[in-house]
Amino acid sequence: MGVAIVWFRNDLRLDDNPALQAALDTGLPVLPVYVHDPDGEGSARTGAASSAWRARSLAALDASLRERGSRLRYFVGHAGLALGALAAACGAEAVFWNRRYEPSVEARDAQVKRDLREQGIQAESRNGALLFEPWELKTGKGGPFRVFTPFWRAARARWSPQACWSAPERLPEPGDVPEGVDPDHLRLCPRRGWDNGFWTHWTPGEAGALDALEVFVEGALRGYPVQRDRPDRVGTSRLSPHLHFGEIAPWRVVAAIEAQRGIAPEADIDGYLRQLVWREFASHLLHHFPETVERNFNPRFDGFDWADIDGLTFDRWRRGRTGVPIIDAGMRELWATGWMHNRVRMIVASYLCKHMRVHWRRGAEWFNETLVDADLANNVMGWQWVAGTGADAAPYFRIFNPVTQAQKFDPQGDYVARWLPELSALPMPLRHAPWRDAAALHRVAPHYPSLPLVDPAAGREAALCAYSALRAGVKR
Repeated sequence: MGVAIVWFRNDLRLDDNPALQAALDTGLPVLPVYVHDPDGEGSARTGAASSAWRARSLAALDASLRERGSRLRYFVGHAGLALGALAAACGAEAVFWNRRYEPSVEARDAQVKRDLREQGIQAESRNGALLFEPWELKTGKGGPFRVFTPFWRAARARWSPQACWSAPERLPEPGDVPEGVDPDHLRLCPRRGWDNGFWTHWTPGEAGALDALEVFVEGALRGYPVQRDRPDRVGTSRLSPHLHFGEIAPWRVVAAIEAQRGIAPEADIDGYLRQLVWREFASHLLHHFPETVERNFNPRFDGFDWADIDGLTFDRWRRGRTGVPIIDAGMRELWATGWMHNRVRMIVASYLCKHMRVHWRRGAEWFNETLVDADLANNVMGWQWVAGTGADAAPYFRIFNPVTQAQKFDPQGDYVARWLPELSALPMPLRHAPWRDAAALHRVAPHYPSLPLVDPAAGREAALCAYSALRAGVKR
């Protein structure tokens, strides 16, 4: 008797897993596998922080499978070749997986599907990641959306509950199949263990995702539209890495949120659902405009005068040494936890792209390397939105002032003090702009930069000049 292979990727869960369910529906023994194929990922290749998360999430998935009498087998190499060889070795009749939407992965997966079918093997993919696949929502003219608000309206018009289901209690292991490799052979974990501090903040895996959802529904959902902008408070769901790795289905998240109607205020529920649909919009844009991975969505910015800064200057931004506390606090939170509050992400990105005038791609590359929730679609959309070059973007001339942003969203400086403890002895408002009293700053934090890398006012003026030159068609 043959087997049905389930190819796990960014769907590291057993509940609500369409590919797993399709394999079970065949009545064949199920063989769960993971193929490590970083070269096949192209621009979606995982950075160091998310690789470390993946290692733990895979281990959690394997443990869940073992509880049910099965286990995860690991393979390394070209995904199509590995799956073809495995299917031939174990007499597989079918291979199932859940779709991904990054351009390079879509192309790779299409070829894998063709190759398997040429072998006479049933090869099918399912939607395990989105409420709406990128081609399901269209404008009135039948094209892709370029602006979020009409996309949100279209999503709400087609909103319908999706069923959730539980993993099977038993998954007997097929006999006489290749063993695969030891997971350590994948080398997903950093050699120096710089990620060790992450795991006091996160629990990768399906159980961790369900716990995070429960904590959010019972807590931060209340007042979400306001609280989500406050980095000094726990006001967000912190579900982004769990959703990225498919440890929880988005429709299970929606079901838990919708169940609060009549209990939590409507504004809180709809406010969160709107943010969840931003994630959908990112995948929609990436699918329809794959060139935006490298190029500006708005081609007007192809001639923008980006600054050519040296590595030491860029490193000061990366390491949280700009001298602007809200920026430095965000970058240190990122380095310590593999995550950064979304409001701070926008402030940090704006400072790099507008005050420092560094191309958004450099910031996106660093986020991809250091975020546990690094997601190509969200990363590209977010950076282009802040830079002013993307779809539905903030205009380039709308420049975040990092000091006033900090005053508004971290009014007591608690977030700054948490991640920059050397500044905690400064009184307000110096905690947000310590260069305004050089003597006080030197007294409490002599090693902190005495001046900003780029003064907020001067940086704004330079950015506006560059933008004006672009509009005028002047090459500066």
